[in-house]
Amino acid sequence: MMSHPKTPLLLVYLTGSIGGASMALAAEQEPGGLPAPRFSAEIGAGVEYDSNISVEEVDRASSESDYALTLDANLEMRQDFSDTTELSLNYDYSQNKYNEFSQVDRQTHILGSDLAFKIRGLDSGLSGYYINSRLDGSKFLELYRLSPSVSGFLSKKWFARGAYVYSDKSIESNSERDAQTQAGEADLYFFRRGLRSYFNFGYRFKDEDAESDKLDYSSNSIKIRYVHRLDIWSRLAKLELSWRYEDRNYSSDTPSIGEERDDNRHRWRADVEMPLIGQSAIQIYYGYSDYDSNLPASDYTQAIVGSRVTYRW
Repeated sequence: MMSHPKTPLLLVYLTGSIGGASMALAAEQEPGGLPAPRFSAEIGAGVEYDSNISVEEVDRASSESDYALTLDANLEMRQDFSDTTELSLNYDYSQNKYNEFSQVDRQTHILGSDLAFKIRGLDSGLSGYYINSRLDGSKFLELYRLSPSVSGFLSKKWFARGAYVYSDKSIESNSERDAQTQAGEADLYFFRRGLRSYFNFGYRFKDEDAESDKLDYSSNSIKIRYVHRLDIWSRLAKLELSWRYEDRNYSSDTPSIGEERDDNRHRWRADVEMPLIGQSAIQIYYGYSDYDSNLPASDYTQAIVGSRVTYRW
């Protein structure tokens, strides 16, 4: 997901781009040259409880609970090339280390770039990402993602964004799950009080073509998010509530159940971020997922609650 010229902070907040909002270190533009690049960084550490340790990408749920230590970091650089063109480069690192289930200790690296430009009053962009994820120190997932998008204000309070997303993923231990995915996304934002309080409504159609026919599926997804910010100690605290629903329809019979697989997935999440000293903050979050499927391995519920402390530069 990407930010766009003239409204970089706005769209970082709106689309939740990787790395999140940060305090940029900007320099004055030198006469006759490009502005100096702007750098930002964030680091976070915390702990979370997972009621059902699972690996969603391979349809595995343990029905066992565990605690995990979490660590994440983000580095970002932004460069303006003109009043209408901006490039951002970012790197994200995240690590979950479980107390008992070390086999699902997960480490993820994400390299990304976003080229944003304005054409005839519309914010357009092209983003590319490479994701590499490891389980228990071994190769697990590689994913390449490319997405052009267009966005703009429909009125003072309404903002819209549309995007096409192509991705190519490979699973190291299960090549039949290697897949190419095409998706179309549409988001609509309503600002009650600007960035202080707004709603986000989204829809996505996704078509996944896997190496194994039994894993081919198409899905329709909807989401509703509400974000509210308020002043605490002269700084902004944030409350975010969200609900996401996905209906997956598989195109071939799954041998183990003798029929086409059908999944309905609900996800709820509540997230509160409170400012601490300086540029630090504490985040407390709760998520609940209800996966309803005629494939027993994919029919389960999961609750995750956690907290993390962050510092931004």
